[in-house]
Amino acid sequence: MQHSLSIALTSAALIVLVFLLAAKVSMDNGYVRLRERDFNNGKFNSVGVSQRNALLSEIKERHRGLLRYYTGSAWGFSLTYRKGPAGRGLGLEDDTFSRTLEKIDEVHVKALSTGAVSSAAAAAAGCEELRSMSHFEFLGSGYTKLVLKGVLPNGTAVALKSVNPQGVDMKRCVEGFGDVEGCYRLVSYKLIKEIVLLQRLQHPNVVKLQGHCYTSDPEVRVTAVLELGSPLEMIQLLQTPWEERFRVCMSLVKLLHYLASSPLGSVCLLDFQPRQFVVVDGELKLSDIDDAVAGELSCREDHDCTLQFPTRNFSSPCSTDGQCRGLNEKRNLYNAFRYFFTYLLPHRAPPTLQPLLDGIMNSTGDLSSGINKTLEAFQEILHLYKSGQYLQNVSSSLLKDYVLLKGFRTKESNDYKCWPSYKQQSCLLSVHDMKEAAGICNSHSQCQGFTVDQQRTWTGRSLASFRSGFSDLIPDVNSAIYVKKGAGFRATA
Repeated sequence: MQHSLSIALTSAALIVLVFLLAAKVSMDNGYVRLRERDFNNGKFNSVGVSQRNALLSEIKERHRGLLRYYTGSAWGFSLTYRKGPAGRGLGLEDDTFSRTLEKIDEVHVKALSTGAVSSAAAAAAGCEELRSMSHFEFLGSGYTKLVLKGVLPNGTAVALKSVNPQGVDMKRCVEGFGDVEGCYRLVSYKLIKEIVLLQRLQHPNVVKLQGHCYTSDPEVRVTAVLELGSPLEMIQLLQTPWEERFRVCMSLVKLLHYLASSPLGSVCLLDFQPRQFVVVDGELKLSDIDDAVAGELSCREDHDCTLQFPTRNFSSPCSTDGQCRGLNEKRNLYNAFRYFFTYLLPHRAPPTLQPLLDGIMNSTGDLSSGINKTLEAFQEILHLYKSGQYLQNVSSSLLKDYVLLKGFRTKESNDYKCWPSYKQQSCLLSVHDMKEAAGICNSHSQCQGFTVDQQRTWTGRSLASFRSGFSDLIPDVNSAIYVKKGAGFRATA
């Protein structure tokens, strides 16, 4: 899915690329877009007409499902069509296929461009900026969408999402209905829904919508302009220090707390996988939101409010108003436990914090606590970690075994490794204070001292570089070196 292929394209070249792909899909499957005049001339038999009617019905259904996310009812209208004369299918003189699609376009263009979706400020990047973008790179593709990297005229790098003409969803639709343009409309609803939800669900842990373009111009169609992040690579994340893994988990908890009572009500993430997220400046952000559903599940009896997972089932009572209240929150929280907490949270954590982390694992694993209590538990751990209260039996006398050299740092070079380190080829760890650093150095047999400077982690902790020797010291007013007494060193002028 992920590629590093760089495509130095102009804006025009990007358009050519996308539509060559679309043409390839059409030719590979042997289909040509059905035209309205062919219906008038009776070129297609009743099977083709039936397919076209079915496609229009699905497009209308997707449209009705999307209108519920728009604020206000000004953009809603009745999409109806009646049967025409025998053998003609649609009533072409009244509500033709093309006219229906035009009416749908009017709704989306107005709603997305005039603030009917959100009262927030208008997006910074629109169709004009999209045409002026440059330095495109292919980032990835999936069943529905194609993702490219591009650079806006102001120099900002962004992610561009559009319909993937070679995706599974597009191919299946064309195979079933034989209409490339109509299928593009149908498949694009996932992308339109994502634009709408990103306007409504604004949170630090939801990727920012930088802009969008929705036009009937076949050279543009639907494109989302998003904040650029890095894919969440779980294998790499497992090799990072506990502090960074805790940050990812806490970002997720803050997101789920917001989704439990968002402006759209309770929101459930149906596709809850690491691939749905990106990392921006160390913060986890939800980037793929088209499979999210707002509102609790309707029910008639308690049996309707059952969550089924591969190894466990959970249930909630059906409320008197016919809602499975709290079910979305439970689904999100248990999936966070399954896909994130289990792998990232407890391993290599400070020993004194382990009981609190075990409590989180137990309460989310059996859903004995909701998202509010879970967020409180995370906040308590963060407070203990940032304040240094988690440290026990760390004596100030440890520093008596070290010589302090202010205004010096070591020459950049690899040294002994420790795990997990902020640098793979050396031992770079975060510390609350110099006492903790001295304790860590004493626990490493090869450590002869450590260097600290003004670098800080996201919690405000210092980064200490632990070393087995100090052959060359370089003057640096922002650094300090703690060397074990008796260890040799040499200063460089």
